[in-house]
Amino acid sequence: MAKTNTYLLLLSLVSTLFILNSASSEADILLTFKAFVQDSNNYLSSWSNASATHYCNWTGITCTSTPSLFVYSLNLQGLNLSGDISSSICALPYLSHLNLADNLFNQPIPLHLSECSTLETLNLSNNLIWGTIPDQIFQFGSLKVLDFSRNRVEGKIPESIGSLQNLQVLILGSNLLSGSVPAVFRNFTELLVLDLSQNVYLLSELPSDIGNLEKLEQLLLQSSGFHGEIPESFVGLRSLSILDLSQNNLSGEVPQKLGSSLKNLVSFDVSQNMLLGPFPNGICSGKGLINLSLHTNFFSGSVPISIRQCTNLERFQVQNNGLSGDIPNSLWSLPKIKLIRAENNRFSGEIPDSVSMAAQLEQVQLDNNSLAGRIPQGLGLVKSLYRFSASLNAIYGELPPNFCDSPVMSIINLSHNSLSGQIPELKKCRKLVSLSLADNSLTGEIPPSLGDLPVLTYLDLSDNNLTGPIPQGLQNLKLALFNVSFNQLSGWVPYSLISGLPASFLEGNPGLCGPGLPNSCSDDQPRGRSVGLTTLTCALISVAFFIGTLIVASGFYMYHRYYKQKTQRESWRLVFFYPLRVTEHDLVMGMNEKSAVGSGGAFGRVYILGLPSGELVAIKKLVNYQSQSSKSLKTEIKTLAKIRHKNIVKILGFCHSDDSIFLIYEFLQKGSLADLIQKPGFHLPWDVRLRIAVGVAQGLTYLHKDYVPHLLHRNVRSGNILLDADFEPKLTDFALDRIVGTAAFQATMASESALSCYKAPEYGYSWKATEEMDVYGFGVVLLELVTGRQSEQQAEPAESLDIVTWVRRKVNIANGAYQVLDPKISDSSHEQMLGALEIALRCTSVMPEKRPPMFEVMRALQSLDSRASLPCIELSTSEEQSVAD
Repeated sequence: MAKTNTYLLLLSLVSTLFILNSASSEADILLTFKAFVQDSNNYLSSWSNASATHYCNWTGITCTSTPSLFVYSLNLQGLNLSGDISSSICALPYLSHLNLADNLFNQPIPLHLSECSTLETLNLSNNLIWGTIPDQIFQFGSLKVLDFSRNRVEGKIPESIGSLQNLQVLILGSNLLSGSVPAVFRNFTELLVLDLSQNVYLLSELPSDIGNLEKLEQLLLQSSGFHGEIPESFVGLRSLSILDLSQNNLSGEVPQKLGSSLKNLVSFDVSQNMLLGPFPNGICSGKGLINLSLHTNFFSGSVPISIRQCTNLERFQVQNNGLSGDIPNSLWSLPKIKLIRAENNRFSGEIPDSVSMAAQLEQVQLDNNSLAGRIPQGLGLVKSLYRFSASLNAIYGELPPNFCDSPVMSIINLSHNSLSGQIPELKKCRKLVSLSLADNSLTGEIPPSLGDLPVLTYLDLSDNNLTGPIPQGLQNLKLALFNVSFNQLSGWVPYSLISGLPASFLEGNPGLCGPGLPNSCSDDQPRGRSVGLTTLTCALISVAFFIGTLIVASGFYMYHRYYKQKTQRESWRLVFFYPLRVTEHDLVMGMNEKSAVGSGGAFGRVYILGLPSGELVAIKKLVNYQSQSSKSLKTEIKTLAKIRHKNIVKILGFCHSDDSIFLIYEFLQKGSLADLIQKPGFHLPWDVRLRIAVGVAQGLTYLHKDYVPHLLHRNVRSGNILLDADFEPKLTDFALDRIVGTAAFQATMASESALSCYKAPEYGYSWKATEEMDVYGFGVVLLELVTGRQSEQQAEPAESLDIVTWVRRKVNIANGAYQVLDPKISDSSHEQMLGALEIALRCTSVMPEKRPPMFEVMRALQSLDSRASLPCIELSTSEEQSVAD
């Protein structure tokens, strides 16, 4: 018995030593891996032997408890890592999942990863991986998930990939793969997802052996170079729910049995090929179809009445074909239909009033058909509709009064029809961005209510019979396109409406007058009365200003004496997050006219104060402060002071009394980006401007995505971007609503008319802060960096447009994109500047849902200097195309 106990004791001791040695070994392996990685944001700071945290709790590490604590998964996705993927990682004996996606690793596919014999998941997607796929990489016997997508992987797909017989997910999309696809797919009996999409250099027929994959659920082969016919064997994909063969060079007919055999199909997309023949019957035999996309092929015939069986259909896309006949009435009343695209066909008939039953309908595009009839009253009852486009048809009659009653309506295009009568007053569609009623027979006056639509940006009423004056309220809008040519309008045209737009947008209206027009306004026309009224108003304002100045000066003197006495008896509370040798009295007395910077920002003036140590700090005195408890105030500011990021200004401490708050920030030598841009002769090299843009994007990404709790800046503008001695940008004035209170914050922002161009258009109808609003403000800053212009420029009447409107009007004309680039920057940087301009235009999209998240913006800016080529910026003068882009 004693010998048995001794044996068990020794066995336990040996096991413990083995576990301790393994733990030490795995930690060392991870640290060796880290040594080859560049971690610019210090996400791997917990990876340290000096840390009290066990390595199983380090960032991205998951351990298994069988047979003991061993690293099971390493997930470092989206941490902005670069450097090298070290071979040391394969020394982890139980590593099953390796995810390095969404980083900046710039190297070939590492051959040594073939030594990770226990891997089940390998994800290197969305990096800068390049080169060919080596045969050695396919030695994993247990690999189930392989994802190399969104890289620069090139060459042929090796036949050795067929050895991965346990593979369930194979994703190689968005690369530079070329050649033919090997016929190895019959080996993948467990495959659920196959993605070879967006490889434009693949020149291959569709492998027929794909039809043997009975478990396959998603087949994504779009936007590649596949050609030939769709194999009949595809009818064997009985588990398939998503089939996307769009944007290839496929020809022939769609196998008629395909629709009836794929009963689990949810999305069927063969659009933008060269397919022909009749519309595939039986496509809704399984009744589960959600997305049907057949557009840009050569289908002919009519849409079968059996489409009514598609009770779950959400997206119907058959545009750019040769389809004819009536669109079945049953399609318009499907309960779940959201998208109907049938433009560029030969459809006839009418839009039925039963469209009101499509309660989830969001988008309708019927342009360039032979539709007739009237716009039905039922269309205005669909409250989810945000786009309705039916130009180039034969629609006639008057517009129903409710045609723009959807509260989310953004785009209406009914141009080139036979509409008559007056344009109804538009008051309910407050989100309307684009309205085109050109080339009809409309009469009456332009509704004044158009001037009350806060985000209306594209307005085309040309080629009608409209009369009367142009509503003066339209000059309050930021119209990037305003075309009223060839009507019968008369009266004075505000210069702000047409500045930067082609003169042809007003021609054909001999009764119009104003600057730049053939007719100058006489004194008895509106402009003369306006000038007289303006002169009288200015005189009255001048007198009032003089009297007010005297009152303010006297009041300031009395207040200054009172304030000095009051500061001696107020109860101040001072909280430091960094060691600062300064007293409350030093702060209060040090804030005077000599230490003040500028005229003050949105929430109070900023003062630069020198400490006894010689260090400089910036102090912001917050006004419009909403009183809250000392404990609550300290908690909110402490939350913000915990932020540690190189592109966000540090909060060093704060001082507060019952009615005042002084925030203490680190001091940055170069001042704000706004101050720099406003200096005469502003000139900054493009590489420095790009570095500033990247830094600001990194700071906003950190607030939106990485910091917990997630924060919104809520006031992104160049004046809130400070620069250190090396022009490294840092965001300031972030999340002040948490300190001054939401009501006080909103009231202050609403009064900031001078900075309105930084506000997203939707601010006009919704004060709810969103990430998209921050993105819009960043887009304005990026436009300032690209153009070298101030956000608001008032020097000359022709230059008085805010920067967003100015850029939009410029890019709507030929070669306009080059005209907005700062001429002080050399041509060698124009490619990168055009890329940045494209990003800025996306960020300042009128429609919030079209703005990219800050993480995508940051990645796009970071990759500008490594992109071989940039897409051309071609913004059509058509308001619909501009908004769609």
